Amino acid sequence: MTLKENLGKDHLRYDAAAGLVVFLVALPLCLGIALASGAPLLAGLVAGVVGGIVVGFVSGSDVSVSGPAAGLTVIVATAIHGLGYQAFLAAVIFCGVLQLAFGALRLGAIADYVPTAVIKGMLAAIGIVIVLKQIPHALGRDLDFEMDMSFIEPDGKENTLSAIVKSLLSASGGAVVISLVSLVLLVAWDKLVVPRGKIFKLIPAPLVVVVVGTLINEAFRLGTNGFHLKGEDGHLVSLPILRSPVDIVGELPRPMWAAFKDQRIYVTGATLAAVASLESLLALEAGQRLDPYKRIALPNRELVAQGLGNITSGLLGGLPVTSVVVRTSANVYAGGRTRWSTILHALLLLAAVLFLGRILNHVPLAALAALLIVIGSKLAPRALFRQMWHEGLGVFVPFIVTILAIVFTDLLKGVLIGLAVGVFFVIRTNSHAAMIVVSQDNYSLLRFNKDISFVHKAELKEKLARVPEGTTLIVDGTRALHVDRDAFEVLDDFVENAKFKDIKVEFKNLRGKRPDGELPPARTS
Repeated sequence: MTLKENLGKDHLRYDAAAGLVVFLVALPLCLGIALASGAPLLAGLVAGVVGGIVVGFVSGSDVSVSGPAAGLTVIVATAIHGLGYQAFLAAVIFCGVLQLAFGALRLGAIADYVPTAVIKGMLAAIGIVIVLKQIPHALGRDLDFEMDMSFIEPDGKENTLSAIVKSLLSASGGAVVISLVSLVLLVAWDKLVVPRGKIFKLIPAPLVVVVVGTLINEAFRLGTNGFHLKGEDGHLVSLPILRSPVDIVGELPRPMWAAFKDQRIYVTGATLAAVASLESLLALEAGQRLDPYKRIALPNRELVAQGLGNITSGLLGGLPVTSVVVRTSANVYAGGRTRWSTILHALLLLAAVLFLGRILNHVPLAALAALLIVIGSKLAPRALFRQMWHEGLGVFVPFIVTILAIVFTDLLKGVLIGLAVGVFFVIRTNSHAAMIVVSQDNYSLLRFNKDISFVHKAELKEKLARVPEGTTLIVDGTRALHVDRDAFEVLDDFVENAKFKDIKVEFKNLRGKRPDGELPPARTS
């Protein structure tokens, strides 16, 4: 039976149901991520529409869903704060151009060259930063809370922790109640409510939180005096009321083309392109594993699709997009079979932007903050820390260093620090047991177990230093396909000094493996 027959002629029925579920999951996430990024809330919805339609059509994946991602929140918030939103949009466009280049240059395998410990540390750190930065919103501190995702606040007088303390001292009772109820719902929904009936599986917890949080605030407004959260105080979602898709163009800022003269645009765009591409490729792989039909999507085509999506989103005033695991998994579990479920969810988002603005403007930011806190905690679960610890120090140290560096500096510096530590441990692990030395009577054998490069110089010197005086050393290169010049220079020095220790050196199966074609002046076989 062919794949087309397996999908069935009525696959649109399944795709329509899945598209509705993904829309219900994506709507509050688009708003929440825009909130966490310090961007216009409409920008998050526009990015969701672009990710579903543009990327959905071009991507080779039938189950992957793209849109604004929590994994980019730290970069986006920092860039918006430092550049301004219009200049930031120029960086989003440049990000898309770079992703097109990545795809054209067939760099889809780039994710395979970044240490897994650093990737997991980066995602965990982003989760922790999201949690810390959303606590003030959950407590009702919305107007004076700086949307800067670095640890030190821009004025240099506060940091993330001191901002949380101030929020605790000035907490709003209404916001606290809504946040606590929202957190309880998010934690308990899948465990306690969903098992009670199949109908509850079709209702995503984020949607329940938005509805319940809004109803609670409306009840406060009707039944109490001043306890409810007010839009004029900045505590509610604030979306423009639109009448047509054309109105979106007028409501959001346009890219500042003059900003391309600023080199910070290129640094930000390159950072966005690297992280967004990495996250998209990881999400693409996760989607392939979840897909019941095990269809393979080409990573280079995915990079092109993401590039077109980011160029389009930047031009329209939206946030950058990536393929997102949360929405992709929701799509698969809801029965989505083809890309039409992704496209339909985007069309529903567009309808919500056009016709539900007045309703969405009653949603309290405290409910979205609670949603983001749970999302952030899922990016950094305790099980992940236990897993990384059990994998050994070579994995755990780069992982934890990446987390600490990002949380206490910012994302770019933290990733660079984590990457440096990760590469060090990769080199250290790769150099381990690259060679062995065994001795018997007056003979010693130095055997290369794998290819030898500059990273093995320290181990080679250590092994040679242990060769007893008055012996014959046999250096066996049978198992090494390549021995680079640095290793041969160490051997040259050893041969030169060996005569003072009455050590004879013989080489076995090393001829032709030296770049200059020669061997140290010693007997060979």
